[in-house]
Amino acid sequence: MESAFFARKEEEKKMEKSGRLPPGQSLTLKFPVLHYGSIPNFDPATWSFRIWGEVETPVTFTWDQFNQLPRRKLVMDIHCVTRWSKFDTEWEGVSVKDLIDNHIIKLKPDAKFVVEHAEYDFTANLPTNIVLADNFLLATRFNGEPISADHGFPVRGVVGAISGQTELTIPYFWKGAKWLRSLEFVKEDVPGFWERAGYNNNADVWKEERFE
Repeated sequence: MESAFFARKEEEKKMEKSGRLPPGQSLTLKFPVLHYGSIPNFDPATWSFRIWGEVETPVTFTWDQFNQLPRRKLVMDIHCVTRWSKFDTEWEGVSVKDLIDNHIIKLKPDAKFVVEHAEYDFTANLPTNIVLADNFLLATRFNGEPISADHGFPVRGVVGAISGQTELTIPYFWKGAKWLRSLEFVKEDVPGFWERAGYNNNADVWKEERFE
């Protein structure tokens, strides 16, 4: 146990030296579970995913249809507002950017922000430019396996840091909602659940924007 502690600290120092560990964060080798409320039931026969709001044509996908959408894999560092960071995590899912590039959805010019709607009316908010960036994913798989129920199966929003892509904005991990059911593109920003509870609306990890 002691050797594992020192190994973790050595890896943490390595990440800090390479510039990948944001201020105030500590490396974890685990994947802590943090969420509000209970884990919802999933029925693939009735589940659907909707993209609506400031789009030319709203679309709704069944579970089977969602799994036929263009997919990509991302390796990202993720950073939680509770001060843990996990590095080189592998995610697979649907990129919103790919949906636009493949003409599956088309945004209206006023689509400046996105509201992520999840089970139990939970919401998270992001600017559209972050949702369309390479580091945001509608993820269904983690490290080669379906995401576990307590981490957001069947779909969770995931946003993190891609090593070497320093131009990307990196929000804290709460900005990707678990048990995601729809994306609503809107003209004006709409604070999500945690933002209304006092968390910082921008949530930039490098600026330590944790709370208002």
